[in-house]
Amino acid sequence: MQIEVGMVFNAKITGITSFGAFAQLPEGKSGLIHISEIAAEFVDDVNKHLKKGQVVKVKVIGTDNGKISLSIKQLESDKKKQRAQKNDKAERKAKTPRRTAPPEEFEFVTKRPKEDLSFDDMLQKFKQDSDEKIQALKRSNDNKRSGGYKRAY
Repeated sequence: MQIEVGMVFNAKITGITSFGAFAQLPEGKSGLIHISEIAAEFVDDVNKHLKKGQVVKVKVIGTDNGKISLSIKQLESDKKKQRAQKNDKAERKAKTPRRTAPPEEFEFVTKRPKEDLSFDDMLQKFKQDSDEKIQALKRSNDNKRSGGYKRAY
């Protein structure tokens, strides 16, 4: 049987090294599970995760000149992705349907200057509004600086 990338096997751990573990595949072939492909978490010591003689599910992630690269971590992440997809589908079904009624109609009211005002009158009104806004802003800033109240001396 030809071993191809993406295939999944039950493999028996035959040897453990500082850089990974060797696993026996069907038909007597063996491959390496690199330390970075053993678990999703940081693996300091391979012996904490795998034991010699243990049977594990592995995924073939590469073949190069007869050397077979294996992964346990990618199988776990594939399972998590499948579970997440199932959960996403369930969540979509559980969500309440979107509102199908059209939004209420709003009438936009724009302020238009009274046409009977002259330019000078409009300019005077603008100055008055600006002065009021500036005074309100100054009062607000003074209150913030003085802690919200003024002391009586």
